[in-house]
Parts: sequence; structure tokens; C-alpha cells
Amino acid sequence: MSAQIPIFTRSSTGITAILGPPSVKPYDQFPPIESKSCRTILFSPEGLYLAYVNWPTITVLNTETWKKVAFIENTKVYHLAFSPKSTFLLSWEPFTVSNANPQGSPNLKIYKTEGGELVNSFTQKKQMNWEPHWSLDEKLFSRLVNTDVVFYKDLNFEKIVERINGHKVVSYELSPNIGSYFVLCHTIGSPGQPSFGRLFKYPNFDNQQVIANKSFFQADKVDFIWNSKGNNALLLTSTEVDKTGGSYYGKQGLHFMGLNGQTSMVTMSKEGPIYSVQWSPKNQEFCVVYGFTPAKATIFNLKCEPCFELGTGARNAVYYNPQGNILLLGGFGNLPGQVEVWDAINKKKISSGEARDTTFLQWAPDGEHFLTATTAPRLRTGNGFKIWHYSFSLLYENCFPQGEELYEVTWKPYPKLTFKEPQISSKKVEGIVPSEPQASKHVYRPPSARNRPAVSFQLHKNEEEPHNVGANNTPSKAALKKKKKREAKKALKLNEDSENKQVSSPIVSNVQVTLTGDPEIDKKLKNIKKKLDAIEKLKVEQASGKMLEANQLTKIQGEAELLKELEQLAV
Repeated sequence: MSAQIPIFTRSSTGITAILGPPSVKPYDQFPPIESKSCRTILFSPEGLYLAYVNWPTITVLNTETWKKVAFIENTKVYHLAFSPKSTFLLSWEPFTVSNANPQGSPNLKIYKTEGGELVNSFTQKKQMNWEPHWSLDEKLFSRLVNTDVVFYKDLNFEKIVERINGHKVVSYELSPNIGSYFVLCHTIGSPGQPSFGRLFKYPNFDNQQVIANKSFFQADKVDFIWNSKGNNALLLTSTEVDKTGGSYYGKQGLHFMGLNGQTSMVTMSKEGPIYSVQWSPKNQEFCVVYGFTPAKATIFNLKCEPCFELGTGARNAVYYNPQGNILLLGGFGNLPGQVEVWDAINKKKISSGEARDTTFLQWAPDGEHFLTATTAPRLRTGNGFKIWHYSFSLLYENCFPQGEELYEVTWKPYPKLTFKEPQISSKKVEGIVPSEPQASKHVYRPPSARNRPAVSFQLHKNEEEPHNVGANNTPSKAALKKKKKREAKKALKLNEDSENKQVSSPIVSNVQVTLTGDPEIDKKLKNIKKKLDAIEKLKVEQASGKMLEANQLTKIQGEAELLKELEQLAV
């Protein structure tokens, strides 16, 4: 498909749209919405509808005709969500009570997307985990009620047909399957006891019917990451505080769970936080960015074995394109914005560059372009977005004027398989020159070092180059520890050899002193000899170009007086 893909932005002045590459231009079919009260924009999963909040109303547009299909008034909505087939639109607003209504009103509402008719409403006090979960065919609807998961069937939101209770569920997620439905739950253990990740098949929720069970002691929070087939999942566990003091951000762990009952822990070859995890859309591998700076990126297979090391660098995020044949690594936030683009099939680097002040990155549905943006409230100055080709050519940039803030930017989604897998080429496409000034790549050298050979310097001595690994090539923790000791011992020996070399050939003056046997005179002779040796060392340093201080120059000027005194003592 060669059609241009629309890009929509929500800013402090309203909602606008443009058409993306190859020739970026205004999207005339979508009239701009000028308003300072637009709070959110959301596309349905396949891009058929666009919902936006222009407080206090919700508007739903059909993206084929751009006609209004729903208009919902008098809401205080904070969040929106579509059902998987776009049949329903869900909204959440803060739960409030008043003297007239001490019980409060339902704040989680379900509307028909076409027409905006209110179908049902529930009370959902907590903002965290507010969004209910659907099966992809919309036959199952579920939500978290206290520590129970309740299920509704066949769009009947009045009758609870199944319930997961007695497990103290704090979070859960349905698998993206059709026909057979699976549920992953995070259950909190009693004090001193482990927490659990449990996999059930709907509607078999008894303890004896658990398909897979994984325990972990350090898990205040668990993120469930299903692959697109829904047959395997990753569980990213995290604690708010790392009691060992190893990380400011708490401690993370990564676990694997499959519908066949297989469970395992994903073993990392470097200590430190887990920054980003993503499944390949091809479902045969996943990539993890982890470890203390410089962070490491590794691709694992379905056996949780590392199959390719992407080396180390300044990165903390991983993004596969929708087709799964291109992988992007980025270092954003407190990192300088370095980007690496890889051929995910042949494991070769395609391009690299820098996208400074990036707070948001998203691949286009065509898998060939991506956008980076600087958005508020993360950064309130220099807001705007850029469109890049995967060869890291800048194709378009939109810099917002001072005082105008960009809140959201997104490509219009399309149904799966709309776009073919892009053919990867190492040739860089023609782009534009960025408007912002580029930092100089020349290294500053002080005047005293400009006529001398350059000294190579490596900030991190444990940096690794990309390389293939076999199933059994991952070094164990003991091997890594021994390697670290060997390197430290080698460095210590080199340091000692260098010091010994310096000691064996000290810089001394050519003046010879003959002791007389008189203790008083010999003491003065030794003292003068020591001062002359120090002066000789200063003279050598001065000759090599070193700038001496005033007191050092005064010492050199006193050499003649010391020689005269030595001559008098010798007589």
C-alpha cells in the first residue's frame, strides 16, 4: 500500500492532522479543531473511529467519512478506551461523592460507538487498572472488583457468569486469543510468603486447574506482556525499593510462561535494571534492554536462551516495527537520544543517529517510517515532532512556536496486514537538514596537547560489541566474576610495573656530592643535593612544555646560589 498515512496532534491550541511521507502536506479531509480544552485523542484498534474529548464532551468520528457518529455531553472524562472490535467506547472519570449523593455515581461507563448510547455503567474508584479487559471477539468482558476478577458474557453486562475469587488478585490480563480464553493473574502472598503469577483457562479457576504457576518474592507490581499469538507471555516483576541498594528504581525480574505450562526465569548476563521488553511481531523472539550503564540489549528465543547480543550502549528502550523485520534501540530521558536501527532478521545494524529531547517514539503502520516527539508536560520547551526514515534520514520536522505545547502525536492505525513487510536497504534516502544547531563532533584538546599524539579514552571499559551467541555460550555468574578478577589483577600488575619503571629511573641532577665525615656538613650537603635533584626534574618538565607555577620558577632561579653554597661547603 502506497497511500500516505495521516498523523494527528493534540496541542494547547487543539487537534490538527497532516499526511505523512513521501510528501508531507496538510490533511484537508480533517478540519482542524481549535480548542484549548482538548484532553485526549484515541483511535479505535483498526483506525475506523477517532474519539476525542473537548471538555466536557466526547466526540466520535468515522475516519472514512470524517462524519460525527457520536456526541456525548456533560462528562468529566479522564480516560477513554475502545473494545477490540470497536463496538463500544469506555470512559473513566474521577469518583466523587457529595452531600446530595453520599454513595457517589458510577464513573466507568460503556457507550455504543455508533450513536453514543449509554449501555451500562459501573463504580471503579481507583484510577490504576481502571480499564476492563475484553476477549478479541468481544464475547468476554471482565473487570477487577476489589481482589476478584468478574466475567460477563455475550455483551450482557448485567449478569456475572464467572468469578476468580480467593486468590487476592491485584492485576490480570486476558490473552489475545479467539475461541479459547486464558487469564494471567498476579496474586499477592501473605507477609513473608511469595507472590504468584498464575495462568488459568477460562472458566476453570480452581487451584487444581492452574495451567502454569510462577512464584516470586520480589514483586510489588507485575506487567503482563503477551505475544500477538497469545500462546506465550512475559511477566516483568518489579519492586518499588531495592533493599540491596543496587538500584534507585527498585528491582526487576523477567519470567516466561507458556500455554503449554512451561515456565522459566529469563537470566540476564549483566546486573542492573530492566528498562524495556518487547516481543517481536513474528512471535519467535523477544528483546530486552537491561543492566547498569552502558545498558545491554539481548534477543532471546522461546527457550529464553540468548540468540544474539546487540552489544552495550546508551539505550533504555526497544521498538519493533509492526512487521517485525526492523528493530530500533533508543536512549531517551536522561540519555542523549542515541538511536540504532537494526535488521531484525539478519541481525545487522542499518543506521544510527541522534534524536535529542525525545519523549515519545512510534513506528508508522507501514514499518518504514517512525516519528519522534518532544511533548509536554515532560518537556515544556522545544515541543514538536519529526518524521524519520528507517535509514535515519530526517524527512519532516514540525517545531511548535514558543508558548505552544504539544501533548500527543500519533499515526492513524490500520488493520493488520494492510502494509507489506518493507524491503530493507542499506542505502540512505534523501532527507532534510534539521533546523536545530548540531553539536560539534570534534573533541576539545587543550593547547598543551594539540601538537602531541591523541590519547584514546574509553568511558566504560566493559563495553561489548554485537555478536552471535549459542544456546550454551552465555557465561555464568561465576565465570563473569572470575573474568572480572582476572582483569582487575592484570590492571594492578600493569600499574605496579609502571610505578616500578618510574622508580628505577628517577630524574636527578649531574652534580656529585662527596661526604666529609662531619655529620653537620654532610647533612647540609645531602639537603642541597636533594634540592638540586628537584630543580633538575622541574627543568625537564619545563622543557616538555608543561606550564610551571611561580614558586617552581623561583626554585629554578635559585640553582646558582645552591651550587655556590655547595662549593663553599666542599672547601
